[in-house]
Amino acid sequence: MELEEMKMLWQQMSQKLEQQRLVTDQIIIEMTQQKYSNRFNKLYFFESLGTVVCVAIAILILVNFRKLDTWYLVTCGAFVTAFLLVMPLLTLRSLQRIKRLSVSQFSYKEMLVRFEKSKHRVLLLQRGSLILSALLAVLILPVFQKIFKNEDLFQQDIELSLWISVGVMLLFLFFFARWGYRCYQSVTRSAEGILKELEE
Repeated sequence: MELEEMKMLWQQMSQKLEQQRLVTDQIIIEMTQQKYSNRFNKLYFFESLGTVVCVAIAILILVNFRKLDTWYLVTCGAFVTAFLLVMPLLTLRSLQRIKRLSVSQFSYKEMLVRFEKSKHRVLLLQRGSLILSALLAVLILPVFQKIFKNEDLFQQDIELSLWISVGVMLLFLFFFARWGYRCYQSVTRSAEGILKELEE
């Protein structure tokens, strides 16, 4: 075999190896993208269900809004309705953004920076939601009391059983919200781990 033929063969083999490497890299990136996106599927599913429930409750309040006949009940009803419509949509939007980050579109460093920003936004929104949910839990009581029983909770003597119910509800909400927030932290940590595997 002549030297020229060997050079040509070597170049062909090098090109094939380079093409194989590119194909392998592309497959790894696609698999990483799929694993990364899948981390958020469960959260997105449950948030979608929660959004349906929130929108249904908001519609129920809006349909019966005329029953809220004092300024403070109207204020409570407006806050509850706005919260039930806006917060779930903001949550779904932030989840969609972080889920759709494209591994192949950005450099590794830029991808991590974008991920960190999205993660910070998602977790900040969840922390804000925790605080506002406690307020929601308290303000929804007089709204439902007026809509379903036609009674103004602010005008009544509040019985001990109601205080106990509110306390139990807030305690349950605290533990449920803390559990939900930890799920968000766990999923974002897991997704970050998948991205960091690309560096290796």
